[in-house]
Formats: sequence, C-alpha cells, structure tokens
Amino acid sequence: MNKQDEILKKLLVTFTDEANEHIQSISSGLVILEKGQEENEREETIETIFRDAHSLKGAARAVNLKGIETICQSLENVFAGFKSGDKSTSPGKFDSLHKAVDAISELVEQPEKKMNEIIVKLAMELDGVSTQVEKAPETSDPVPSGRSSDSARGGSGQKSISKRLSAATVRIPAQRLDALLLQVEELLGAKLAAKRCAGDLFEITAGLETWTKRWAKAQPEALIAGRILDKENEFREKRKTGLGAPVGKILDFLNWNHSYIESLKSGLAVLSQSADADARFLERMVEDLLRDMKRVLMLPFSSILDVFPKMMRDLSRESGKEVELVIEGSEVEIDKRILDSLRDPLIHLLRNSLDHGIEDPIKREQAGKQRCARISVAIKQVDGSKVEIIVSDDGSGIDPARVKTAAVKTGVRFDETGEQGELDLLRLLCLSGISTSPIITDISGRGLGLAIVREKVEELGGALSMKTLPGTMTAFRILLPLTLSAFRGVLIKAAGQEFIVPSINVERVLRLKREDISTIENREAVQINGEAISFVSFADALGLPEEGRNNRPLLLIVILHAAGRHIAFGVDEILGEMEVLVKKLGPQLLRVRNIAGAMIQSSGGAVPIINIPDLFKAAVTVSIPSSGETVKTKTRTEGSILIAEDSITSRMLLKNILESAGYVVTTAVDGIDAITVLKTQDVDLVVSDINMPRMDGFELTAKIRGDEKLSDLPIVLVSSLSSREDQERGVDAGADAYILKGSFDQNVLLETIERLI
Repeated sequence: MNKQDEILKKLLVTFTDEANEHIQSISSGLVILEKGQEENEREETIETIFRDAHSLKGAARAVNLKGIETICQSLENVFAGFKSGDKSTSPGKFDSLHKAVDAISELVEQPEKKMNEIIVKLAMELDGVSTQVEKAPETSDPVPSGRSSDSARGGSGQKSISKRLSAATVRIPAQRLDALLLQVEELLGAKLAAKRCAGDLFEITAGLETWTKRWAKAQPEALIAGRILDKENEFREKRKTGLGAPVGKILDFLNWNHSYIESLKSGLAVLSQSADADARFLERMVEDLLRDMKRVLMLPFSSILDVFPKMMRDLSRESGKEVELVIEGSEVEIDKRILDSLRDPLIHLLRNSLDHGIEDPIKREQAGKQRCARISVAIKQVDGSKVEIIVSDDGSGIDPARVKTAAVKTGVRFDETGEQGELDLLRLLCLSGISTSPIITDISGRGLGLAIVREKVEELGGALSMKTLPGTMTAFRILLPLTLSAFRGVLIKAAGQEFIVPSINVERVLRLKREDISTIENREAVQINGEAISFVSFADALGLPEEGRNNRPLLLIVILHAAGRHIAFGVDEILGEMEVLVKKLGPQLLRVRNIAGAMIQSSGGAVPIINIPDLFKAAVTVSIPSSGETVKTKTRTEGSILIAEDSITSRMLLKNILESAGYVVTTAVDGIDAITVLKTQDVDLVVSDINMPRMDGFELTAKIRGDEKLSDLPIVLVSSLSSREDQERGVDAGADAYILKGSFDQNVLLETIERLI
C-alpha cells in the first residue's frame, strides 16, 4: 500500500463518522418535514437538510465516492426546489427521498459496492421529484402514515440545538473512555485503603487510651513504692547494688515509659486526624471523579431514538398501516453501554407493536378507533438510580387464548404453569419460538423478539413487565439501572455468608411465622396479599449447607422479582442497602453459575453479587421430600484445601465455593506463599492457578512433587491457558487435574476434588 492509499484509508474512517451524522440528520429532517410544520420551522428544517446534503457531497468528493456525490447533488436540486416555495408532502415524493438516503447509507457502509445502475435510477427519480417540486402548487397535504413526534423536544428546534452543541464537543473513541473509567474505578481501592488506614490509627490511639487508664490506676502504687525507697536510707544505699538497683531501674523506666507513651499518644492523635482528613479528601475526590466519568459515559436516549421515526415510517408504509410514533423523555441520560445494548430490544418491541398490535386502518374505524394508531416510547428517571421505559400502543392488545394455542404447539403443558394472569402471559410470550402471528414476515413471526428483549434486559440487571387489555392496548415496561459499573444493592446473609442482591429485583422484605408456610404440590409457598408465592431458602437455592432453620419461630423473607415472576427467599439477616461497585470476574471465569460479579469490601474481602435469573432457575429445582426436609445439595464436612491464586476476585470466589461445600480452605497469593503454607500446616489438596508472580503453577507443582513429604498431595490446576501444550506441561509437572477457567463449572471442580481426596 503506497502513501496515497494510506492517506485515503484514514480519510475514509473520518468520512464514515461524518457521513453517518449527516445521514441521520437528513433522515430525521425528512420525517419531520413529511409530518407537517409551521412555516418558519419548515424553512429551518429544509435549510438544515439542504446544508447536510451539500456538506455530505463535498466530503464524498474528497474521498472519491462518486456515487454518493451524484445522489447528494440530486438531493440538493430537490431541496433547492423546496426552498423556492413548494409545500406539497405527497407520500411518493418522500418515498423517493428516503430511498436515496438509504442508498447513501449503504454506500457509506460498503464503499466498494457496485451500485451504478441503482445510482443512475435514483438520480433520474430524484430529478423527476425536482421537476414536480418546481411545478407543484402551494398546497399542504399532510400524510398521517408513519408520522412521528417528540413531545419532550421540538423537532427542528432540537436539530438546531444539536448543531450548535456539536461545535463545542470533542470526538473520543468510546473504548478509551471505557478504559479511563476502569482506571478511575480502581482508585476506589485506594480510597478504601486510606479509610481503613485512618481507622486503624484511631484504633491504635484508642488502645493507648486504654493503657493510660490502666497506668492511672497503677501510678499511685508506683509513687508510693518510690517514696518508700527514698525514705529508707539503707535501702537507698543499696539501689546501686543488690535488690535496690533493679527495683529502682524498673521504677525509673515506668516513669520514662509514661512520658514516652504520652508523647506517642500526642503524635498518633495528630497523625490520626491528618490521616482521617486525607481519607475524607481522597474519598470526595475519587467519588467526584468517578461521578464525572460516569457522566462522560452517559448519553441521552435521543442518540438511539432518532433512528426510530424513519424506521416506523418505512414499516408503516410497507404494512399499509397508519402509525404515529410519540417519544417522550428522550433527553433522559443513561450509561452509554446500557444504551448500546437497548437498541435491539427497543426495535423488537416497536416492530412487534406495529405488526402484532396495530390493526389495519379499516378495522380500527370499524372498532370505533382513529385510523392513525399511536405507538409511544415514554422514558423517565425513577428513584435517582433507575430508568423506566414504557413502550405502549393503542392496538388490539394480546389475546391470551392465541398465546396459549401457540404455546401448546411448542410443547408447553398448562397444567404445570399455575394461574394464567399477565405475569404468566409474559413468561409464555418470552419463551423462544412462541408467536401469535399466523405467518412469518420480515418484521416478525419467528417468536424470538420478546425472548431477546427479556434476555437483554435481565443481562443489564433490569426487569421486564407487561400490561395488556384485549382490544384496547398493550404496554411493556422496562426498568433498568442508570449505570453498569455501580448500582444499589441489598447486603444479605445466608448460611453464614454475605451476598449482594440488586435492589432493582427486591420487591419486599418481611417476617413470617413458620406456620405461615404451606406446601403446595411438593413445594413450599407463602400467602402474600392473597397470592401464593413460592418459598425457597436462599441457602438451598445456592446449594449451601444451613443448620437449624426449622427451629426458628420467625423467618426473614425477601421477595425477589424477575421476568414477571416472584419468589420468596428465606435469609438469615438483612445487613442494609448500599452503593455497589461491580467487579467482573474477568476472562478467566466467563460463566459462574449464580454469580454475576463481586464487590470488594473495605476490609479487602469479596462479596459475591447474585445473578438473579440463575437464582430463579436454581430455586425452581428445590422441592420438599416426604420427610418434610428441604432437599439440599450434597456437601462435605471434611478435607482441607489450599488455594494458590494471585487474583483476589478469583481467590475469594474459589474460597466461597469450596467453603460452601464444607471444606476448610487456606489461601496463598502465589507459589512461594503456597510452599510456605505447606511447610507449616497439613492440607489434603492444592488448587492452583498457573500465571502467578514469583512462582507459577507449573513450578509449584514440580516443587511439591519433588518434596518427599508432599509428593502424594493431589494438585488441581485451574487456568485460562487452554492450549494442548500447556495442558501436557501441567500433566508432565505432576498435576492430577487441569480445569479451564474459560468453561469453568463449579460442579466439575467439586466433583474432581471429591474424587481426588
């Protein structure tokens, strides 16, 4: 590649970003223009589109994209006619304009694609539109099909504001911002360490205060002893020799010690206050920096919603339906990473609303409705840390009978599903493969849309619910956290261990008597407001041993909800609600059942964050045998294991898994630390990572096998190194098992350990 080609390649990257902005602006302007505006707003919209087309033509010429340049030239001719006074808004005219914009978008994405015939045809079609514009009478004929509006912001006014704001912005790759946010989040560790250090200094100061109180009680006795020595001359003469010398030295030391401790107290008090002030200052700085970084990564919903009016306009034209899309709250901001993931779910909901919910105009008139249907997207912030998105339509609603019929075809048995309210209806609709559409179309009918919506919403830590009135309306409600990196969580305790449950999934906390729990079809349940809700011990759902539960007169219950379902979980304690910073498990542990991540406490320990969908799946499998005792996961009560792992998150995760299975666990931060532990205490098995500082897992394995006392000790290597050579190296070093972190399954680990011990 010569230098000129390299320059052109770099220019194409810049051109693509610029072109996409112009294309989006033109598309939005066309939708607004077709809807109809006041004269002054219409002129402003036409001018904006004209300028965008002209700028895009110039940019395309700079990178030698003749096809885009040709189409833009024809678009300029059309809008030059609009500027001359044409006011007609015929559907055919705008179909041609949208078709041209789509062709430009395709050429931007695939510059090498040959579209010569299409370009010539579009240019001729646009020239025809331009001729119509010149001859068109000054009449206004708004067409309702595919209309859109944004009640939160005015159409053309918003476009002009966006143009002004763009001049004061800097383009930065999102990947760099993500990396910067991760670095800022790591500063939280420094904040916690400073806070812990200040706390330790205060504890030491308090300890010295205890010494002072004890000395205050003993000091009079020491003074009396000193006076006695001074009065007894004979004894005083002996202070230099014999018994008097050591006693005198002890008294002198005690007096010096008191003065020295007092000076230490004074210095420590100053140091403690300084450390506390520094910790508070660092806490404010880190929290402000983290908050500002989160704001940098937050974008308004309008950044993804702007494409929807044109999408709905095109779909309504294809389906022959008349639809008005209303968007409210597009200015609400949310984490960019969540916003990117929301695009597909919202597209699925809007397409389903139009295809399944909205009737033909004639049917709507027969039902006493307006020909033009209304689909709305309403967004608002709730509770300061959550965002609510409601996608609703005034269509035909959802027919439960049709859903059941479709479900039966896929093998769903209704005698096992319980009551058939809206919650169960939503669960059925979210099952993959269930669709009420009589045919499969390009828009819908495959039964995957709502399944994708539910999975994505749950993956983002949110909740999906639905309300429908047959013949009247349907509304889907999505509740999401504002940011991915931090959220509000409830700290609970079960089976002696702490866990974090996302607050967004917590519906209610209450206490019940044991006799309030009944058994229905071999499952425990509780009655809440007249509704039977499944009851499961939190420990049983996670497979943790729990002693003495049946002896408690009162049970602490946490009702969680997800995917339209409610389950009551019995826990030991509710320790409070807090802001939780999520630490991912990393690429080594891509998938750990029931665990979504971890929170690092100020003490340095890790608290697992519960994966709610996994927890619900696990809860369904818990049943009550005839004896009345809840089935529990098989556990062990013997065996000691040493974990050698340099990652604190992986180390604490493995420790929690093994301790939950009944093993006594000791940890080491690397191979050398592990060897030191093995020399001082007996263990039954070693679980080791491979990539560790100072001494890696291969060296540790060889070291253990070379020690006569430890040569028979079972060793399990848990590593992300997946090549055959690395596995063979582990076997050659003497490892008894090799488990890959990338496909980590705690059951495989536990079964392997049980077999080896």
